[in-house]
Amino acid sequence: MISAAKILEQRSHIVPGKLKITEHFFQVPRDYANPSAGTIQLFARSARKFEKPADYSSTEDAKKSQLPWLVYLQGGPGFQCRSPQNTTWGQTIIDKGYQVLCLDQRGTGLSTAISQSSLQLRGDEKVQTEYMKSFRADSIVKDCEAVRKALTEGFPEEKKKWSVLGQSFGGFCITTYLSFFPEGLKEAFLFGGLPPMRDGPDEVYERLYRRVRQRNEKYYEKYPEDVERVKRIVKFLQRNGDTTVRTQGGEGYLTARRFLQIGIYFGKHGGFDQVHDLVLRCDTDLTQFGHLTRPVVMECESSQSFDSNVIYALLHEPIYCQGTASSWSAERLLSSNPEFSLQAEGPIFFTGEMIYPFMFDAYPELIKLSKVAHALAEDKEWPQLYNLEQLAKNEVPVYAAVYHDDMYVDFDLSMETASKIKGAKTFVTNAMYHDAIGSKMEDVIKGVWALRDDVID
Repeated sequence: MISAAKILEQRSHIVPGKLKITEHFFQVPRDYANPSAGTIQLFARSARKFEKPADYSSTEDAKKSQLPWLVYLQGGPGFQCRSPQNTTWGQTIIDKGYQVLCLDQRGTGLSTAISQSSLQLRGDEKVQTEYMKSFRADSIVKDCEAVRKALTEGFPEEKKKWSVLGQSFGGFCITTYLSFFPEGLKEAFLFGGLPPMRDGPDEVYERLYRRVRQRNEKYYEKYPEDVERVKRIVKFLQRNGDTTVRTQGGEGYLTARRFLQIGIYFGKHGGFDQVHDLVLRCDTDLTQFGHLTRPVVMECESSQSFDSNVIYALLHEPIYCQGTASSWSAERLLSSNPEFSLQAEGPIFFTGEMIYPFMFDAYPELIKLSKVAHALAEDKEWPQLYNLEQLAKNEVPVYAAVYHDDMYVDFDLSMETASKIKGAKTFVTNAMYHDAIGSKMEDVIKGVWALRDDVID
């Protein structure tokens, strides 16, 4: 039984666009199974239409306070939310009659954020490792329930349930929500977020390597001149081993493998062009000056968020684990994918959404978390994330956008999961990539809401 979160503070202000934004701070247990382990703070911003009534004595505002809630769960893991007025989809959802809540998932944004320095305050590496185990989907959905109960206190019973919308990992969280706390949900919308129903990440990464390979082939088909450019850049970065180019502050290094991680952009609309622009800048530096200039190195650094969002690197493989260790899955499978080798005979392939041990020797913030990362990779004590029996008898309306060419989340495994959630409806397209909620917002929301609003044909 999840108790309501304690509301610490709520302050509202009006922003352009006729929106009332409220900033909420809540207090919840760090470990719901062990309340004595202390508390953490959660932060969220809510948004609703702001209108001045003609009759100031009207009670309409009191009625509006019971607008249906829709909570947004960001992709990741480890990324905070933008304020609702700065999202592509916020105004559209508000116009549909909801009040929106953008929740910074625990450990992100202003929700007791995890960084290298804040994690070290918890104690030694063993304590830090145990602490990190409280930041997966199983804990996030308990936070959602606690916040829901706090925000709907005093509401009529039929208005206490809320809607949930999840992008990518946010959809993984929603599937966990449907598994264990369906009584809190009115409806669920998932965008590129139907998780693979596996106990560990190996099959996930096997399939990911195949998709990233295909995207590399398409990239070099579009930019064939980059074959030699990338080889020159990689050769330069390896000139003195992994210490040729220091990053800002001097504690980390822009290694060849780190540079190739910009292939993570291949899964987004416009991603090929972003990578090409960076390749072109690096190669031009080498041609004109024989080294990478500081502005270009800083651009390479700013294109990667592993230092600023350390949860992503620490928990990206464990988010798939149920009673098994990840054991550095992507690294183990690398040997069976030789085209991703730095010594590949053909084009050198970029990597995608993979996490590797070398990162904890190359990124300044991650270097200090190396022991924690290795301990998490070998930990087998990960609880269940999904309840297949509950999903099979699900009664919550579920609407999911599934992208046929999604580089990050496997299409076949997504459709397999959809078939295991009773009543789930899917909007399937091969015209959009994983970030469609941002890049193709109108089209994808139209498709998903059609599943919700259309009659049976």
